[in-house]
Amino acid sequence: MISLSVNGKTVEYTGATDTPLLWALRDELGLTGTKFGCGAAICGACTVHVDGRPRRACSTPMKSVEGKSVTTIEAMTGTPIGKAVQAAWLRNDVPQCGYCQSGQIMSAVALLAKNQKPTDDDIDQAMRRNLCRCGTYNQIRAAIKDAAAALGA
Repeated sequence: MISLSVNGKTVEYTGATDTPLLWALRDELGLTGTKFGCGAAICGACTVHVDGRPRRACSTPMKSVEGKSVTTIEAMTGTPIGKAVQAAWLRNDVPQCGYCQSGQIMSAVALLAKNQKPTDDDIDQAMRRNLCRCGTYNQIRAAIKDAAAALGA
């Protein structure tokens, strides 16, 4: 059995310890906001936070999150930075198909949690591993700057 915190609640996972975190979140806990994209930690659609840092859930085995805190897109409206990012995403018309957006938002929140005055280079570096097939990179950058401004940075 693996014990961890998911979105602030203690969870006891009894499945296979090599199961990817993504599938435990989606199939066992019903948290479907975290998306399956590539399955190889390349696209970023499955990004969650583990102890506050962005992590690819598709390649993170459950045994590696024992005793840790996992935060998914479902909990982002409960944080000031998450609220600011999600509102900025809407103001800047970021979503096109929307598939990658939960991972994009999770990476943007992680960036603003450690740097509320990011430069373009900071944004590019933080978001470089999140792919968007619709090509909304300019809107994503604008939304991150908008969220930073809304947070008073």
